[in-house]
Amino acid sequence: MNVVVVNSTTVTDFVNDTTNFDSFVKEWFAMLDANGDSNLSRDEIHGGFARFMPLGSHSQSQEEIDRVLELIFTRFDEGQNDSLDLNGFKSLMTEIMNAVARGIGGSPIIVVLEKDSLLVKAVQREWASQSYPS
Repeated sequence: MNVVVVNSTTVTDFVNDTTNFDSFVKEWFAMLDANGDSNLSRDEIHGGFARFMPLGSHSQSQEEIDRVLELIFTRFDEGQNDSLDLNGFKSLMTEIMNAVARGIGGSPIIVVLEKDSLLVKAVQREWASQSYPS
């Protein structure tokens, strides 16, 4: 776990950095695509998101989880085939990250991040882009 300070700019700059964000999206897509078919099923989304989002936490009923998954697939399943391809997944991740940025706002907040959380890559990108005087 890491304790870091983030604000909305940390997240939006990461999303707008297409090289790093696309790499992040491809990395997560590959991790979630358990059967390697280049599409994400509801089970793969549910199981994978549990690694870095509280989808399916103890406080959520199966009905709530199913409702969230239905919303995800209604909005981001571009082929209407009950699976997300890489483009649909990128759109989903873009929306999630932008929602996180809006939720954080412009004021810095202190957060504790798991190594596989959504914000880790954004924070790592920000740290790498900062230059410090010698």
